[in-house]
Amino acid sequence: MFNSLYKKCLDLAAHESSKYYLAVVSFVESSFFPIPPDVMIIPMVISKKNDFIKIFLITTIFSVMGGMLGYLIGAFFFDFGASIMTFYGYEDKLFNIKNNLINSEGFYAWLGILFLAGFTPLPYKVFTIASGLIGFNFFIFILISLISRGLRFFLVSYLSYKFGDIFTQFMEKHGSKWFTIIGILILIISAGVYFIFKSHV
Repeated sequence: MFNSLYKKCLDLAAHESSKYYLAVVSFVESSFFPIPPDVMIIPMVISKKNDFIKIFLITTIFSVMGGMLGYLIGAFFFDFGASIMTFYGYEDKLFNIKNNLINSEGFYAWLGILFLAGFTPLPYKVFTIASGLIGFNFFIFILISLISRGLRFFLVSYLSYKFGDIFTQFMEKHGSKWFTIIGILILIISAGVYFIFKSHV
């Protein structure tokens, strides 16, 4: 099933209405769909280089909107949200997350996890639903989602625009690893800046 969905998304990337399909895939991927929009972004940008900014914006906006849907599923449709969490193997971790959020360290830890979920290959949809299930601050959730998703999709769009098929080959072999490394480095730098600023206040 996964392979057939993957191939279908590649076919949609070549469709004359590909931007509309990209919006749909970006939206549903953030709450339950297993195929990331990167699959469509790369071939679309390579074939329509002048549209790479538009493709990046469509993906980011609809991905965050889909994340908001995921949050609402978690907040108001517990059974459905829990079934998605179970499908991806995260249900047992939910209660530990909720307990950890009681203290400030847990809150900041969840900020970091949410950023990594939006930027790296971690299943972002799981953390959108989990954020609703645990009652995480909705506006902070949207802000972190915009930053992480926007940064990820801008990099994918820009590098596809700049390097074309070379970047496609790189993503197939090393994409997951390097996005994870970059995401962790961003978090480390951000945490360092925060603690330096905090110590001088």
